[in-house]
Amino acid sequence: MKTSFEEVMDIRGEGLPPKTPGDGEVTITGADPVFSSRFKISETCASVLAGIGVAVSDIWEMKTGRRQNVEIDVRRAAATLRSSLYMEKPDAAGNYQLVVNKMHEKMLEITQPWPTKDGRWVLPHFGLPHLQKRNLALLGCEPTAASVSTAVAKWDALDLEAAIDEARTCGGMVRSNEEWLATPHGQVLSGKPIVEIFKIGDSDPEPFPEGDRPLSGIRALDLTRILAGPIAARTLAENGADVLMVTAEHLPQIKEHVMDTNHGKRSCFLNLKETDDAARLKALVKEADVFSQGYRPGMLQGLGFSPEELAETRPGIVYLSISCYGADGPFSHRAGWEQVAQTMTGICHDGGTEGLDRPSLLPAAACDYTTGYLGAYGVLLVLAQRARKGGSYHVRVSLCRSGMFIYQQGKTGAVEPGKDLSAAELAAIHMNSQTADGPLRHVGPVLKLSETAPHWTRPTPVLGGDRPEWLDTNAAADAAE
Repeated sequence: MKTSFEEVMDIRGEGLPPKTPGDGEVTITGADPVFSSRFKISETCASVLAGIGVAVSDIWEMKTGRRQNVEIDVRRAAATLRSSLYMEKPDAAGNYQLVVNKMHEKMLEITQPWPTKDGRWVLPHFGLPHLQKRNLALLGCEPTAASVSTAVAKWDALDLEAAIDEARTCGGMVRSNEEWLATPHGQVLSGKPIVEIFKIGDSDPEPFPEGDRPLSGIRALDLTRILAGPIAARTLAENGADVLMVTAEHLPQIKEHVMDTNHGKRSCFLNLKETDDAARLKALVKEADVFSQGYRPGMLQGLGFSPEELAETRPGIVYLSISCYGADGPFSHRAGWEQVAQTMTGICHDGGTEGLDRPSLLPAAACDYTTGYLGAYGVLLVLAQRARKGGSYHVRVSLCRSGMFIYQQGKTGAVEPGKDLSAAELAAIHMNSQTADGPLRHVGPVLKLSETAPHWTRPTPVLGGDRPEWLDTNAAADAAE
């Protein structure tokens, strides 16, 4: 069986020099367990981050003729899987305290696997207000653990999963990995790589713009929310891209995730269902390099923003799609979250958290963050391919395929409950930002590159606080005035 880093390198493409940890260029140190999990979530994440480093080095070599050394520590990679839990803000006395969202904590208390009438388990997801409302209406219960447990116990597991699907909400039956792989959808995903890359159009090669960072001059539109998608675009910003986050005022968000996943970006409001706003986004696409979206497969096609449509609008576009179940298979239309991916692929069945004698979730959002990093990795590879050969490309990643990737790495054996990073380890990777909401202490970039240290040039933005324009456009407008 290939190591996780070897699987990541398999996506890199032919004709490039092979890379292995310890080869003088790539160094991965440390090992799981970091948290109380039987799964090698930290090592898997470190492998993907190392892959990102290699992809950035490939780009840097194209620009300068020089490669970079890549270093990642497994324990620091682990911190990125729980980074929103490590944010701190000062209290009235100036002492930094963890940022706590009590409403989000209450949501997580009920977004758990619950036993069903037929002896199985189902996890209904209550992540955002509209999902919570639909699932509570379907179950006929209150948003408390006791009420949800009682309501779920009245259903057979697959009947409830089907009802959740029909109600266009979110959740799934806890399956073993063997059961998942035996489903038609599991079989579809088993035949796919962890990052899918398709050429969807022809265009001339586009050399990387000049600049002192790997992605200087690269423009990326980020139409994603919550975790995986924002992490992909944030990674591009870490390496110099101009990232414009596009959302709408009516779309619900989780404040803590907005604070933590959007460092380095700007943010604007555009409602794609409004003609003028859609036209403005199309104009932005014409000058963009990357378009990243996390809608259910097919949803943007009716609005004129499918991969093929944007490849015609902007030949050379790199289109990233992030979903829960992937674009193919009988479950592809379903929405999903981190916890649902764990539930479906066998992670929850085997006990993501050590010390619990029931199906349990991982102590970190490993599927989300790993998927986000894999998406960024795919984009970096394709930008390099575009520079060499031209073309428009579609990159696809999914939470469930990432969950399968994590499961395939095997387990660590018995793990001590309550494991976490020490205060000293966190202090070594914390950085301070001055945001619109005041000072924020948070996990900074953990990947080390020898020449172009990943960093963010601006703090996390105010949602909708920027104009829907590219930075060069703003500079030109200022000069004209």
